[in-house]
Amino acid sequence: MTTSIQPQQPEDTLISKSQKKREMDALQDLGKTLAGLSTDTLKTMPIPDELREAIREYKRLNAHGALRRQLQYIGKLMRSVDAEPIEARLAVLRGESDQHTGWLHRLERWRDRLLAEDKALDALLAEHPGLDVQTLRTHIRNARREQADNKPPKSYRVIFKMLKDIIPEPGRPAGAPAAQTDEDAHED
Repeated sequence: MTTSIQPQQPEDTLISKSQKKREMDALQDLGKTLAGLSTDTLKTMPIPDELREAIREYKRLNAHGALRRQLQYIGKLMRSVDAEPIEARLAVLRGESDQHTGWLHRLERWRDRLLAEDKALDALLAEHPGLDVQTLRTHIRNARREQADNKPPKSYRVIFKMLKDIIPEPGRPAGAPAAQTDEDAHED
């Protein structure tokens, strides 16, 4: 009597049923997080059109059972998508990315330079020739006046927003809207 011996697979390639379930649940949770994003933010996410459409459908539904089924479908679609770029983009949106934080600090340094010295505008114009110099100059003047008169920093914030549009965020798709920051949330 001969018995066939099954070749043993290395343990690191064996994934338990429980582990597979946890991974699928994590992908489904990631899909639910995507469904919670605004339509404009969702456009910036590196996801396939089929998944984007499934998320739009999820947002449209309101019956509990239908939402659950659609979320399971989103989870199924997520299995064929590389989750790392999506998670990296979500980290940027939450402000947890070192690259994003560095970009925000760069914008703040530019804004402070523009308010401190007149030659900074020339340097910014040399790096980014397409900017609206007249509008930026007006906001710089207004921000200096606001600081001197101890008024709310309206123009100070406008300068920051203008810089966000001028200086692209590293890793952001061209033409995609910049991620909202705490600075934007405090708008008067």
